[in-house]
Amino acid sequence: MGRIRGLYEKFNKGVIILYHELLREQVLEKVNIFEDISKDQLLECIEECVLQLGKEKYIPLKEKERLKKELYDSFRGFDVLSQVLEDENVSEIMVNSFNEIFIEKEGRIYPYEKSFQSQQKLEDIVQQMVALSNKRINEANPIVDFCLEDGSRVNIVLPPVSIHGPTITIRKFSSSPFSMERLIEIGAITREAATLLEKLVKSKYNIFVSGGTGSGKTTFLGALSQWIPEEERVITIEDAPELTLHTLENVVRLLSRQSSVEGQYEITIRDLIRSALRMRPNRIIVGEIRSEEALDMLQAMNTGHEGSLSTGHGNSPKDMLSRIETMVLMGMEIPINAIRSQIAGAIDIMVHLSRMPDKSRKVVSIDEIIGMENGEIILNPIYKLHKRQENDSHVLEKVGTIIHTEKLKREGYLL
Repeated sequence: MGRIRGLYEKFNKGVIILYHELLREQVLEKVNIFEDISKDQLLECIEECVLQLGKEKYIPLKEKERLKKELYDSFRGFDVLSQVLEDENVSEIMVNSFNEIFIEKEGRIYPYEKSFQSQQKLEDIVQQMVALSNKRINEANPIVDFCLEDGSRVNIVLPPVSIHGPTITIRKFSSSPFSMERLIEIGAITREAATLLEKLVKSKYNIFVSGGTGSGKTTFLGALSQWIPEEERVITIEDAPELTLHTLENVVRLLSRQSSVEGQYEITIRDLIRSALRMRPNRIIVGEIRSEEALDMLQAMNTGHEGSLSTGHGNSPKDMLSRIETMVLMGMEIPINAIRSQIAGAIDIMVHLSRMPDKSRKVVSIDEIIGMENGEIILNPIYKLHKRQENDSHVLEKVGTIIHTEKLKREGYLL
């Protein structure tokens, strides 16, 4: 027993890499992986090669199984990324270079113990990923964004833009979207505040969710949409398919499209919002506004499409309102007072999210937009996140009530 344990302990990373390369060459000699061979045929060939090597070299059973999987992933998967792509606990994968990979778990970033065997292997995986999305990436077009089959969002940057070789950033999304009940369980929002938001969604208040990068805006937007009555027709507009609306039947999903290498065939979020207005929607959900499409979103909210939802990057509700003003000005020269009037008339509720020091994501404020005064948009605070001095915890406390209750009363809700 001691001898076996000693042999096992001698199995270091270098030996496994050597065996991996040896087996890969043997598999390539037996089959042409670029031909249309089935998964079973490839697995059978890998199994034979591993068994044969096991007769010549001592390889623990656990390492044999790992070698089989890693070999298959190197041919048909995404090599060392395959395992973390399958890990439900990993939310982000960051490849800085072929030998430097980081992953995010539960809001914290850790170095990944595996790496690509060479720069060439990383470049091969980049081309393999991009090919699946029917896009192209090269020195002339060194930046590309696309989604994998499971919905994971991918950004790839090539040299010379990326100095140390290709970089890959993959934002993963859970196969089972977070419900509001789950967000309550993990402390992202209180039940009392969630109950108010449920009434506001059902009463067709236009709600805008703001927050920084990774604060959970899209997750929260999906949770809010679960309260949309199932008989309504909803149009979703995104630049990547992130929203999942399992509770609704009459849903049309629209995706923007980047221009080709020749600069043609682009379809913007703005184009999609305009098209959606002709598709008889009850509500329009815009995954995120980043530019001049803000004007079209505001106009949609102001022209009878009540209950519409959207998100945007902002450090606070007031900062988000300023950013919306700037985005509108990207599309059209309009007096600032006219823009603010449009915002005040279009958006009813602002929900702001933030990542806390402990890496958790929380709702930090819920505000009602009640109009304008002296040329400024006026916010009515409803809930605010306060810090408890006694134990340094945070609690979302009610600090006000909804002033414009007409829509709530129309749906039979009493506050």
